[in-house]
Amino acid sequence: MRFNRLDLNLLVALDALLTECSITKASERLNLSPSATSNALARLREYFDDELLVQVGRRMEPTPRAQGLQEAVRDVLVRVDSTIAIQPEFDPSTSDRVFRIFVSDYTQMVFVPHVLALASEERCTARFEFLPQVSNPQRSLERGEADLLIIPRGFLSPDHPQETLYTEDFVCVVWRDSALACGELTFERYLAAGHVLMQPTGNFGDSFETWFVKRYGVTRRVAVTSYGFSALPAMVVGTELIATVHTRLARVLRPAWPIELRPAPLPITAMEQGLQWHKYRAQDPGLVWLRGLLRSAVARMDVSRSSLCAQQADPGERAGKYSS
Repeated sequence: MRFNRLDLNLLVALDALLTECSITKASERLNLSPSATSNALARLREYFDDELLVQVGRRMEPTPRAQGLQEAVRDVLVRVDSTIAIQPEFDPSTSDRVFRIFVSDYTQMVFVPHVLALASEERCTARFEFLPQVSNPQRSLERGEADLLIIPRGFLSPDHPQETLYTEDFVCVVWRDSALACGELTFERYLAAGHVLMQPTGNFGDSFETWFVKRYGVTRRVAVTSYGFSALPAMVVGTELIATVHTRLARVLRPAWPIELRPAPLPITAMEQGLQWHKYRAQDPGLVWLRGLLRSAVARMDVSRSSLCAQQADPGERAGKYSS
């Protein structure tokens, strides 16, 4: 198909070339030979009267014209995919679709098991691919590289639909045999201790540390950092360190480690775990089904959480009041 003398199939090639900045990698992405991909690039250069990609050292770099085209081309392809390629109906029991979802290791630990259990009950044959969170997750959503984002609402894009899946509180985790496990965990003791925390990679906006400084005008003494949340409770074992983590995660991991949970001695705003999808795919039957499944999984998770709380009732966790 042609539009204004442009073979629209070349837009797919242009998108791959600008994404990979490599003829070899673009050809793999397109399932074409390098020579066929090189020919497509030549035709694109002729149409746009621009080199589009130029060799700089060992790699190819997009020209200013190519940079201006990249997002527009991706937007067109996402629109086509969302209006033409998506099937008008979705049956989870017969689908071979792959759902790509950006989540943290915390979300995989406390929420995803309930999602998969519900999908299994519906005999879902679709595949789930959980992708690690990276900087600018909105870009991956807009490029069609992710179907859904499950991240704190403060990091969601204002340009696409979103909703709150659930809220999450925070709790302090200490080694059961540490001095910190004895008596009330006051703000002064909290501030004096070393801390284990997750340090996100890339630019994720304000971290908890930034919020802490803005709120209290002081900094915590960071002793250990990790790239994930789920390892934090284990890292305090055998130390006088504190980890401030999601309450659901701490409860899930408490049976596995000699740890105790203590109320945070400062009021930490609850986290709103958000769900976001591309505005062009709001009516995608598969994503409509998946969003409903996620909402049902929240209800199941909370029922499970109530049961776990009853089994793990800990006087030490309830002891103490906020102090600042």
